[in-house]
Parts: sequence; structure tokens; C-alpha cells
Amino acid sequence: MAKSVNKVFLLGNLGKDPEVKYTPSGMCVAKFSLATNERQKDRDGNWQDKTEWHNLVAFNKTAEIVAEYVKKGSKVFVEGKLQTSSWDDRESGQKRYRTEIIVNQLVMCGVRNGGESSRGEEDQGGHSSSSAPTPNVHGAEITDEDIPF
Repeated sequence: MAKSVNKVFLLGNLGKDPEVKYTPSGMCVAKFSLATNERQKDRDGNWQDKTEWHNLVAFNKTAEIVAEYVKKGSKVFVEGKLQTSSWDDRESGQKRYRTEIIVNQLVMCGVRNGGESSRGEEDQGGHSSSSAPTPNVHGAEITDEDIPF
């Protein structure tokens, strides 16, 4: 069988605070929705904005990071995969489907409540890194002019 790829990259804003639950075994699960925006010209030449909503699920340490630091309006970059689940509706008996993005990595973008820039990364393996503007020896933020290449 030929190799295939199931990879999703999204940059957007949360539409509401994440829903966080714990399984009976103690695993953290965070569900949240992410809005991405696209701007196109219509037939009359007017710009039209289109918002697409994506359902995301994070597990374990990534879910804990989401629960603690990510709120409604937060800008995040996620890498993950599409997963579709199905079930029979209890009321109608019809087959229902839900496609979600299973988050493998999450990077927080934008500004924290305290006004400082934030950027953190977490992967499903429990590894994390975060970076914020690094002060130089004079205490000021490093700019593009400070980089030698």
C-alpha cells in the first residue's frame, strides 16, 4: 500500500474557553474550537471574510497546558491529524459523524494578560519548550538588528 499523510496545520483563535475533563484513569482531555479566517473578493470586487470553525482535542500534558494557559480569544498554532468518529443517535437512530483534529503540538501565540509576549510549545510526548523575548545585556528586548545574519 502506498504511504499516506494525515497532517493538519492551523493558526487561529479560540472561540470559547476549552472544555477540560479527566478520564477515570486520570488522563486530561481538552476540547476546544478554533476559528480560522479567510478573505476573498466577491464578484463585485468587495472583500468578504469567511470564518471556518475546527473542533480540536488535546490529551495528557498538552491538554493540561491548554487548560491552564489557553482561553477564549487566544491565538494558537496547532499541528495534528484528522480523526472521524461515528455513533448512532439515541433519539433518531441515525448514524452521526464528528471530525476532530487530534492535537500533537500546540504553540501559543500573541500576548498574555500581563502584556508580555508569549510562545510555548508542547507535544504529545510530554516535551515542552517556551520562548519569550530574550533581554540583551542592557535589559532591552533583542531586535532583528541584534541578529548577525
